[in-house]
Amino acid sequence: MKYILVSGGVISGIGKGIFASSLGVLLKTLGLRVTAIKIDPYMNIDAGTMSPFEHGEVFVLDDGGEVDLDLGNYERFLDITLTRDNNITTGKIYQLVIQKERRGDYLGKTVQVVPHITNALQDWIERVAKIPVDCSGESPDVCIIELGGTVGDIESAPFIEAMRQFQFRVGHENFALSHVSLVPVIGPVACRCSKALEPEVRDKISMFCHVGKEQVISVRDVLSTYHVPLLLKEQGVLNFFRKRLDLDSMRISTDQLIKGEIILKQWTKLTAEYDRLGDSVTIVLVGKYTNLQDSYLSVKKALEHSSLKCEKTLILNWVEASHLEKEYEIKDPAKYKEAWQSLTSANGILVPGGFGNRGTEGKVTAARWARENKIPYLGICLGLQIAVIEFARNVCGLEVASSEEFEKDASHPVVVNMPEISTVNLGGTMRLGSRPTIFQDKTEDWSTILTNSIDVRTQMVSERHRHRYEVNPKYIEILEQHGLHFVGRDITGRRMEIMELQDHPFFVGTQYHPEYLSRPLKPSPPFLGFMIAASGLSIDAVLNNDK
Repeated sequence: MKYILVSGGVISGIGKGIFASSLGVLLKTLGLRVTAIKIDPYMNIDAGTMSPFEHGEVFVLDDGGEVDLDLGNYERFLDITLTRDNNITTGKIYQLVIQKERRGDYLGKTVQVVPHITNALQDWIERVAKIPVDCSGESPDVCIIELGGTVGDIESAPFIEAMRQFQFRVGHENFALSHVSLVPVIGPVACRCSKALEPEVRDKISMFCHVGKEQVISVRDVLSTYHVPLLLKEQGVLNFFRKRLDLDSMRISTDQLIKGEIILKQWTKLTAEYDRLGDSVTIVLVGKYTNLQDSYLSVKKALEHSSLKCEKTLILNWVEASHLEKEYEIKDPAKYKEAWQSLTSANGILVPGGFGNRGTEGKVTAARWARENKIPYLGICLGLQIAVIEFARNVCGLEVASSEEFEKDASHPVVVNMPEISTVNLGGTMRLGSRPTIFQDKTEDWSTILTNSIDVRTQMVSERHRHRYEVNPKYIEILEQHGLHFVGRDITGRRMEIMELQDHPFFVGTQYHPEYLSRPLKPSPPFLGFMIAASGLSIDAVLNNDK
């Protein structure tokens, strides 16, 4: 097993995740199987209870793990499936060591950061690095480890010490370090910058960091993150690691080599097509956390993947849901007008997942505008529930319809708390992870076919969930009588998973989060259907192209 540690300096969020993911893509072009581990030095057990404003989105894995958003980058770029153990936090490591101490594993010993915490981390990495991440069932060849935060953070110190020891545990020939840093002279050792490093700057960095000139990589600003793997390849990064870790000595099957060549061709084609995208399509995202766009990172990426498939330039406008509410017209008329201009001029309206009451009525208003004006609409998780509430109020005549999340004693609770979900403990208690959705009929409506994943013959799809509330089964009959159909349900038939409005260009909601499984070369079907409708394209033309 080969290990590559990616650390960062100066500021957090400098781009370690994209660098690590891009490096993984390059390694896969050699036919190697690649896995990734993210170390987050915070004390939380996982990202589940952390505010999107503070930490960005919570990414959910197949096994229900609520993890750092960088694991989403790894899965998207590398097309792999990770586990909750691929995200290490200080909380997890300390919890593990304390449990061992209570059990008596360290009986007679004074438990300390060194060696007990540092050993636990190294053991964890060696164990998780061997877990298969693709359908082959084979253990990976290379593990990329990203150390979150910056090397100067106090909380990072135990992890840095553990990695210092780890290089001796696994051997010099099996361990390499990449450090991502800011170059203030030019812009945001790999060096984030707005343009390529000048030779004299590269020489100076080489001298003061005690590395060869060929090891100083300029990660300059490019049109998209999809360009970064080829940018690194152009600067010899892949050749460096081939020599440094003796990658050519590893046994790689012919099939894997062929797959690697295909990945390189596909990625090259992807970036070339990105550079010559056609007309634009405008999507408005109506959400609660729009001030920090990383809160909806996977949604943004899924839209990008679908716009690439449609050969359209994506224009994504962000609207704070509360700005659409009538009361906001008095509070801030300018922002109210701006929000409505964005909504009414969009080719498609998307309401993503979220929690809490703030902005709820603005989202309901957005769903109503999309429904009444035949504007393509995609609702995700809460976005599905919002569409149900709006439809119940304005079509079914249930004027006070609401959700128990917003109104505990609602007269018409069309959305209710799931009975098996704890309302006391918040961490890790939601309906999480991959769950099957069964399609109820073989409708020929094109939006349903797209929603029904790739193979309509299976009538089933497995997608990732993260929610506490669901559509109230008691109201299904009246909703469907008025034209809102639940074409996808869980295996019991009582939990609504996919809704679709008849006689509309595209009005679809999913209780699951399809954005988590979207890939640059394999767009999420609900997102793709939404984008096709918003672009006014023919479904056959898009699905039958050779991209």
